[in-house]
Amino acid sequence: MSGKLEHELELDVPASDAWDLFGRLRIGQLVEKEMPSLFQKVELVEGDGGVGTIQKLTFSPGTPGLSSLKEKFSKVDDENRIKETEIVEGGYLELGFALWRVRLEVIEKGEGSSILKSTLEYELKEDALANAPLASNAFQSLANIFEMAKTHLNKSKLTNQPN
Repeated sequence: MSGKLEHELELDVPASDAWDLFGRLRIGQLVEKEMPSLFQKVELVEGDGGVGTIQKLTFSPGTPGLSSLKEKFSKVDDENRIKETEIVEGGYLELGFALWRVRLEVIEKGEGSSILKSTLEYELKEDALANAPLASNAFQSLANIFEMAKTHLNKSKLTNQPN
């Protein structure tokens, strides 16, 4: 069984500012700092934020069914502001998912605003169909992360404005 979930979030910052946060490693650093109830640690295993980069995400104790996962940056397109990551070890792969790919796209909306479009593509093995609801639960957690990031971007925008 395969599925796809999509979400769009309007951001009150230019696409270049949003991409600076979401396009490489900064979002992982922010999540570790701002969401300790969800993530205990986000570690760079390999790479510099470009294609091939691997991060290890360690979930906080009490996160149902998950202890850690490794994700690989499979696409980083600075020109079109698209990043794709795939879980390569642990996490949802241990719960019967054969594919777990997240795609982030930052779209210029107008001067001073942009849209973050996120997509989760997944494939679930036949013997794990009962775990299908995990995809929408996890995607909701991603949406919460993006809301937190939006708040962070707005605060940064306010502190960087000239007096």
